[in-house]
Amino acid sequence: MSKKKKILFIIHYPPPVHGAANVGLQIKNSKAINEYFGTTFINLSTSKSVDEIGKGSITKLLRYISIFNQVLKNVIFNRPDLCYMSMTSKSPPFYKDAILALMVKLFNIKLVYHFHNKGVSENQNKQLDNFLYKLVFNNSNVILLSENLYPDIKKYVDKSQVYFCPNGITDSGSIDFTENKTDTIQLLFLSNLLVAKGIFVLLEACKRLKEQNIHFNCTFVGGEGDVNTKQFQDEIDRLKLNDCVEYIGKKFGKEKEQIFKESDIFVHPTLNDCFPLVLLEAMQFSLPVISTIEGGIPDIVEEGNTGFLIPMSNGNILAEKLEILINNKELRLKMGKAGRNKFANEFTIDKFENKMLNILKNVINNLQIQ
Repeated sequence: MSKKKKILFIIHYPPPVHGAANVGLQIKNSKAINEYFGTTFINLSTSKSVDEIGKGSITKLLRYISIFNQVLKNVIFNRPDLCYMSMTSKSPPFYKDAILALMVKLFNIKLVYHFHNKGVSENQNKQLDNFLYKLVFNNSNVILLSENLYPDIKKYVDKSQVYFCPNGITDSGSIDFTENKTDTIQLLFLSNLLVAKGIFVLLEACKRLKEQNIHFNCTFVGGEGDVNTKQFQDEIDRLKLNDCVEYIGKKFGKEKEQIFKESDIFVHPTLNDCFPLVLLEAMQFSLPVISTIEGGIPDIVEEGNTGFLIPMSNGNILAEKLEILINNKELRLKMGKAGRNKFANEFTIDKFENKMLNILKNVINNLQIQ
């Protein structure tokens, strides 16, 4: 029996809970990947909670030094055949990832980068960033979530070196997702309270719906981000939405599932995203989805079939699409069913793991040919 090829995975996994961390945990727990390869996992996260993200501290510096030492020890003594890295696309987090990647390169170990974000094209004209991108991407492979994201790295990586792998989540199975619905249409937003997730755009749309005497309830679920609970509640008060909008904080497990079951429409008017896992969750629960034409979202939401895609930062159009779905139960159910089918056919965890396993096999095989 041939010896297993060794892969060093430098990835994010919880805490904190976010898209890249969830995918990292899926890879870390993948039976297929762990059985086929000799795997070592190093947690790239220096933040242990959402409110630490984007903030510097001595504690985070010490965590990074620990990560650096773990990677250095592994490449010296374990000598992996391949290093898989969940790379951040732009500075300043890119700089700390680049240091690790270049250190791995010094030991002549091939890298494959998996991007869960974008921003290379925004920074490629900066002298230092451009220099580092050239070094980091040289003779390396890249995994992207969607072909729509390739233009972000086009300057540095030929498309022949790129693999495309949409994310997937665990399928909860066949459940009657139409149960427990109320007479008032329930809108659901589920993400952290971040301006970039379009929370204020959705509040603007809610205000327009209320002014038109359209009855609905909108529930916001998630942790605090760059907007805290008081700031968000103050905005609800200012817009006089207390009777139809509610923020209930973080929810997990069965509580979160119940909220999905009790909802009718999922709304994610994001301003900056790549491939939001929460959209897959909503489709799993047979909810029509309204989101934006951003990143890989057009690969998830089929305009007019599983939901609606709207321009970013446009509360008026969002309100118009919400009104259509609020007033048309047949369309809601039709889109929800189409979304459920699309999820089952394309975005389950099994499909993601098989795709990722085949990509890693392909990269390893190409190394042997070279």
